[in-house]
Amino acid sequence: MDPTDTFMPAHADGSTLVELFDTTLRDGTQGEHVSLTARDKLRIAKRLDRFGIDIIEGGWPGSNPKDQEFFELARDVEWTQARICAFGSTRRAQYAPEDDPNLRAMLAADTPVASLFGKSWTLHVEVALGVTRDENLDLIRSSVAYLKAHGKHVVYDAEHFFDGYLNDRAYALETLAAAAEAGADALVLCDTNGGTLPDTLGRVVRDVASRFETNLGIHAHNDAGCAAANSLVAVQAGARHVQGTINGIGERCGNADLTAIVPGLQLKLGYACVPPDRLREIADLSHFVYEVANLDPVDRAAYVGRSAFAHKGGIHVSAVMKDPAAYEHLAPEEVGNKRRVLLSDLSGRSNIRYKAEELGLDLDKADDAARAVKRIKDLEHLGYEFEGAEASFELLLRQIQGEETEFFSLERLRVQSELSDKGADATQATVALRVNGRRELLVAEGVGPVDALSNALRGVLIAFYPSLVEVHLVDYKVRVVSPEDGTAAYVRVLIEHMNGNETWNTVGVSTNILEASWQAIADGIRYALMRAGAQPIRSMKEALVSLD
Repeated sequence: MDPTDTFMPAHADGSTLVELFDTTLRDGTQGEHVSLTARDKLRIAKRLDRFGIDIIEGGWPGSNPKDQEFFELARDVEWTQARICAFGSTRRAQYAPEDDPNLRAMLAADTPVASLFGKSWTLHVEVALGVTRDENLDLIRSSVAYLKAHGKHVVYDAEHFFDGYLNDRAYALETLAAAAEAGADALVLCDTNGGTLPDTLGRVVRDVASRFETNLGIHAHNDAGCAAANSLVAVQAGARHVQGTINGIGERCGNADLTAIVPGLQLKLGYACVPPDRLREIADLSHFVYEVANLDPVDRAAYVGRSAFAHKGGIHVSAVMKDPAAYEHLAPEEVGNKRRVLLSDLSGRSNIRYKAEELGLDLDKADDAARAVKRIKDLEHLGYEFEGAEASFELLLRQIQGEETEFFSLERLRVQSELSDKGADATQATVALRVNGRRELLVAEGVGPVDALSNALRGVLIAFYPSLVEVHLVDYKVRVVSPEDGTAAYVRVLIEHMNGNETWNTVGVSTNILEASWQAIADGIRYALMRAGAQPIRSMKEALVSLD
């Protein structure tokens, strides 16, 4: 058949449908540092269903109790669109299909879909399995037929297909024919080692598509950095079933990333994968999976990463403010992301004005933006970084505009830690502040010097600003800016505060880690007070008059 023919019906708008097969819960969990409980898997599966995934591979039944529990939980869920899939291998040579433990476990999982992998590469057939080529064909044929006889929608994964095809094309095609003749509903070509490049992969897929009527699929790994590109190329060459994971998590270098593939297919190539309103949820889906899996998001990820639509260079920002298409390949809202403008020594006036508008500030004076640019460049030369400390930037901008942001002033501070052979026994911080003309002193304890400083500062100020009761320090990071200077090196401290569900970050820099920490802590509290609408401290003269 013509490889450009479609295997599935057209969408209502005329675009060709592509079936999405998610293996985050199975292949994704083989990635390093990835571990999901059965409940975690169920949460992710429900979110995938809401997004519009067609088939969700839940795991390998019988291989571990966790996967077994997931399939039991999944039976009680009313799935909107997705069909749950159990994974397993073709039968072992010593068993008939009805006696094979793996096939029996797949049936016991009670899922509408079964994905079955078999060998395409003679190396695996003769060395790994230790069977003849004809015996391998029978393993494939009989296993698929057995699952079909029990009413399953069978997705046949041709493992190592591209390596097998390049080694022995005729035999690799024979393995596909065995699965197709037995009734497989999809033939999935797997780049299991992940080393195939797009040109080769496209050529192979076109050849296979011209020979089989069965729905053709692609399962790519990212060992050569081409998994997403290979998946797009495969669809262009005739595949209409795409397998991958959310965020590309998976063994070794990972699987094909559906958060890159789906927008590429739908927004760039015109295929139908999910409804457009669901596509606008894909960034949120990405973050959700990272959160449930307890993994750090990859900021530079295509489409969904925090940096995907972030602009730093002043010339870039100036152009984006005139027309976003100048430096953005699509509108971030189409994938649920948002544009960000970063502040650094590369910033220009356009960056400052853009951020000011975001903050609701009007740079009415002609030189305000220029002064802000110069101040940021000077501070970044000392080691400050405002990309991750936008609360400090807002305070700086308000100060440049002449707005008063001082709610207290430091007279002195002292931190004392007592150590014993059992470790740190206690840490105390003493702070002396001036607030509204009054001198206040407080000693507070904490878990380490930074916590003690924070407790002491808040302890003094709560009497003046009760809103600080809900403010807490939640994160603290230190980085040596100039390690070549040894003990005289500058350190940069980033601190995150929280008030309910709102968080903000501030920065401090000094050769003294306590001073840098104090700068960031104090800025964090000033920002909280500014957000709460508190009144800045009065001048000393005003304070003395009120005391009289």
